[in-house]
Amino acid sequence: MATTSVQPAAPTGAAKTKKRGPGTLERRQERWGFFFISPWIIGFLAFTLLPVAATFALSFTNYNPLKGEETHFVALDNYLTMLSDSKVGTSLLVTVRYGILAIPVGLAFGLLLATLVNSRHLAGKNIFRTLFFMPSMIPVVAGALVWAGVMNTQSGWINLILEAIGVPKGPDWLNDVWWIYPALVLIGLWGLGNLMLTLLAGMQGVPSELYEAARMDGASGFQQFWFITLPMISPVLFYNIIIGVIGAFKYFDLAYVLKNGTGGPADATLFYNLNLFKNVFNYNLYGYGSALAWGLFLIALAVTLALFNSSARWVYYAGEGRS
Repeated sequence: MATTSVQPAAPTGAAKTKKRGPGTLERRQERWGFFFISPWIIGFLAFTLLPVAATFALSFTNYNPLKGEETHFVALDNYLTMLSDSKVGTSLLVTVRYGILAIPVGLAFGLLLATLVNSRHLAGKNIFRTLFFMPSMIPVVAGALVWAGVMNTQSGWINLILEAIGVPKGPDWLNDVWWIYPALVLIGLWGLGNLMLTLLAGMQGVPSELYEAARMDGASGFQQFWFITLPMISPVLFYNIIIGVIGAFKYFDLAYVLKNGTGGPADATLFYNLNLFKNVFNYNLYGYGSALAWGLFLIALAVTLALFNSSARWVYYAGEGRS
C-alpha cells in the first residue's frame, strides 16, 4: 500500500525572516576604528577646519589683535583692496615667474635622476637612491645657511670653480635680480628626493613587455623613453605637476631665510606668501591677511582645475583611452 509523504508548507509572506543587523563584533570593531582615528579627527577639526573657518570669517573684518575693540565688519573691502594693492600684483608676479622656471626644471631633473637609478647598467643603485634622497631630509633653515655659503660671491665654491675654468667674476647669486631665480631653482634641485622616488616608482610599474617589443622593432633608448616611459608615467607626472604648482604658490621659507624676510633684491623674492606673512605678523593686519590667504586659495584652485581639465588630452591611464 503506497504511502503519501506530506511536504511542509512553504513559508508565507507573514513569516519573513528578519535581516540581521551588525553583530556585536562588527560594532566593537567600528568603535575601535573611530577610537584609533580620533586623534586625526581632533587634529583636523582643531588645526585645519577651525583655522580655515576663522580666516574666512576674519577676511570680512578689519581685525587687528592690538586693536581688538575696534574690530568691525567691512564686507568685501579687504578683497577690493587686494585688487589695488601693488604689492599683491608684484608678489603674484614673482611667484608665477618662479613657478614657470622651477616646475619644468625640477621635473626634468627628477626624471633624469629617476632614469639614472632605474637603469639596469648602474652599479650600486640603492646607494645612489639613498644619496639623492638624503638632502630632502635636511631642514630648510640648515640647507639655506649651507647654500648661502656655497653661493657667496667671494668665497662660495661655485664662483671659485667658475674662476678656475676661466670665468673671472661669477654672478652675485643672491643679490642680483636676474640671478636670484636660478639660485633658488638650483637650491630646490638639491631636495628632489621625493620627486625622484615617485617617478622611479612610476617607471618600475611600466610593463617590461612593452620595452621588449620596442627593442625587437628596433626602437632606440630615446624612442623607448619618449613613446613608452613618458606616456605610461603620465599620471605620476601629472601628480607631481599639481604638487609643484601648489608648492610654488606657497613658496616662502627658503626665500625668507636667505633674504631675512626683506623680499630683496628689489622685491625679487617678495613671494605671495611672504607678502601675506608680512601683512599678518609685521603689520598685524589679520583681516587683510586672511583675505590674501583666501585669494591665494582661489588662484591655486583655478590653476589646479585648469590642469585637471587639460589632463584628458595628455594623461594616459591604463585600461582607459585618451579623449
